[in-house]
Amino acid sequence: MLDVKRIRQDFPILKKGIIYFDNAASSLTPEPVIEKMLEFYREYRANVGRGVHRLAQAASEEFEAARRRIARFINADSPLEVIMTRNATEGINIIANGLKWSGGDKVVTTLIEHHSNFIVWLRAKKKYGVEIEVVKPTESFEKGLFKISDFEKAIDDKTKLVSITHVSNVLGVVLPVREIAEISHEHGALVLVDGAQSVPHMKIDVQDLNCDFLAFSGHKMCGPTGSGALYMREEHMSSVEPLCIGGGTIADVGVDYYELEEGPSRFEAGTPAIGDVIGLGAAVEYLESVGMENISKHEDELTRRIYSGLTSIDDVEVYGPEPGRKSGITSFNIRGLNPHDVAMALDSMANIMVRSGHHCALPTTKELIRRQGSVRASVYLYNTIEETEQFILAVEKLAKNAGG
Repeated sequence: MLDVKRIRQDFPILKKGIIYFDNAASSLTPEPVIEKMLEFYREYRANVGRGVHRLAQAASEEFEAARRRIARFINADSPLEVIMTRNATEGINIIANGLKWSGGDKVVTTLIEHHSNFIVWLRAKKKYGVEIEVVKPTESFEKGLFKISDFEKAIDDKTKLVSITHVSNVLGVVLPVREIAEISHEHGALVLVDGAQSVPHMKIDVQDLNCDFLAFSGHKMCGPTGSGALYMREEHMSSVEPLCIGGGTIADVGVDYYELEEGPSRFEAGTPAIGDVIGLGAAVEYLESVGMENISKHEDELTRRIYSGLTSIDDVEVYGPEPGRKSGITSFNIRGLNPHDVAMALDSMANIMVRSGHHCALPTTKELIRRQGSVRASVYLYNTIEETEQFILAVEKLAKNAGG
């Protein structure tokens, strides 16, 4: 069980008296992460890599220690399978532009993807001539629930890559990645998982998921903005072309040739965001100290209260499946009100921070929600049951006022 009262003391921004329910967009940052980043800038602010002086050595050790922590956090076989990126979007783009495509290759994705795992494939269609198959949910279309047969029908021997979200950033739906990966590998297809909404909230084991690639962002998991990682099975490292090359990526260069490094450094061109990577390592350490299973259980309790409260209010439409089949994301609308107006009202009248709009998922919004957008409440380890009660009361008040 979480000691939420103690955890909240680690997040200085909560002293403002806000209720922060915008965690699916970006989480708050705890003091230990802030302090670790300040330590870098105060104590060993130097470049990483080949420097031999003591500051460079200290910075390099902390940078690689962060990589090791991240590898352990997702149960990668080796730190050499962890590429440091700016965010999940960059990780997905590395794969989209780095695989060797041939005309007729097929990419399978879903209707509930974030734009970062959708428009890259539309561009790949134009750029490389790949075919795209978008899997739509058939168990419950409106709730975004898939049957495994939906993927069995879509994935075939032409499929080169299956690129799917682990958790929908709008509906909270959790996809059965392990089963989808098994089907994919039977057809010789690779599997890329967008873990932006899963890695911060549940225990992730890439061995168990059996994915080839997993991309996620640091800013959604108590880390700094501009930080993230891409897990890539070591066997694929040499066959994926880097998105960017230059300093730090090469093993040898002549006047008419170059040879890239092996391992993650071939994808990490130029000076990285060293302080941010170290901060992400500290964020992972912080989450591990709390326990991912504890975080998941706590979020489930909060989400069940939010779901039961919202579904009991007249004129409130709640999207996605029931708790137990979803993450800590709950999207909704109040009939007769624009979602942006609802979000602004919650902020001004109750100090509640939520997201509003299409959440970078227009296909989901257009086909499943069928509104111009929605209001999204998303919880994390520092949120409380008392906050969910205040949130429900505030939504109920807005709904009553909207109904006249």
